[in-house]
Amino acid sequence: MILTRTSLQCRECKKEYDTAFKYICDECFGPLDVKYNFPTITKDTFTNRDHTYWRYFELLPIEQKSNIVSIGTGMTPLIKADNLGKKLGLNNLYIKNDSVNPTFSFKDRPAGVAISKAKEFGLSAVGCASTGNLASATAAHAAKAGLPCHVFAPSNIEMAKIAQALSYGANYIAVDGTYDDANTIAAQIGDSKGIGIVNINMRSHYVEGSKTFSFEVAEQLDWQVPDQLIVPVGSGAMLNAICKGFEELQTVSLLDDVSNMHMVAAQPHGCAPIVDAFKKNNKEVIPVENPDTIAKSLAIGDPGDGRYVLKRLQQYNGFAEESNNKEILDAILLLAQTEGIFTEPAGGVSISVLQKMVEQGKIDANDKVVCYVTGNGLKATESIMEVLVKPTVMKADVNEISAVVN
Repeated sequence: MILTRTSLQCRECKKEYDTAFKYICDECFGPLDVKYNFPTITKDTFTNRDHTYWRYFELLPIEQKSNIVSIGTGMTPLIKADNLGKKLGLNNLYIKNDSVNPTFSFKDRPAGVAISKAKEFGLSAVGCASTGNLASATAAHAAKAGLPCHVFAPSNIEMAKIAQALSYGANYIAVDGTYDDANTIAAQIGDSKGIGIVNINMRSHYVEGSKTFSFEVAEQLDWQVPDQLIVPVGSGAMLNAICKGFEELQTVSLLDDVSNMHMVAAQPHGCAPIVDAFKKNNKEVIPVENPDTIAKSLAIGDPGDGRYVLKRLQQYNGFAEESNNKEILDAILLLAQTEGIFTEPAGGVSISVLQKMVEQGKIDANDKVVCYVTGNGLKATESIMEVLVKPTVMKADVNEISAVVN
């Protein structure tokens, strides 16, 4: 039984296609988005369902439930961050904590949908271009699906992320170059060998996984629309998908008007091409050739959805701001020491930009604010170790140790 009817529609010229292993429009070469003919949905539709994002099956692009590849992703905590909120002067601050997903980042969301669709398409192998987190997420879902997985990533990413992807059995190709170099190679190999590269030739379906951020936040807020959303931005696909998700919830009458949301794009200094374009009021994003930031998971110099992020910021009265390495590290510690959440630098970017938005008067004390924390701090300990106090080794003597315990 087919529950969800989908097609593909060009984001630029609006030409429609039947759903297929395809991601670019034949007419204008624009990106293709999944378009739905939604069934009737109510809030009760999701009652008593799995606590994974597959609870929103009717809003996702898999036709047959038998093709779902799930490792238990989603329904991550939306924490009411009272301690951090108090420090920042915010009464309704929430942290969407995706660092607790199965491979410890939000990338389990898009990877899970893409691998499920690859299975539905009958593809014989999958892969990704990655700055680290997607490598692990794709490899884990590929292992669950029993599909060979090829990862293309820059050779200088965090060791923990390389170890994780290798543990799932991926064929890991460490490219001596930037993420954009790895991405170009992955695209050519994917197309020539018919491999489902999740964030390239599977991208139309892949980005649908990130929409589940919107579905969960809406449900966790009892179907209320947030006033402010702080989103870390690399390629820009996640921010665009979050907007699409909220719009679809409005389409199926689960949410009221979403047009008053404010979207905030957060990028690291050293790789902030979207912030640069926003602040200069440019419509085009000029790529950063050599990204230089500790937030390696956001070090995408040529963001594929950059232009569309700028459109979303205009549509949703948004802003774009950046944070330098020191600000990122300070924000990681601030979040850890107020809310007990340890994030990698990408999450530090979100928290730091949140602080800046408050300081600039862009967020009011009573706004309902959702800040997205997308990856776990244990994946990127190298950078934070530099600013932590090194523990002193002491003799196993109770009196000596007691003297230093206040």
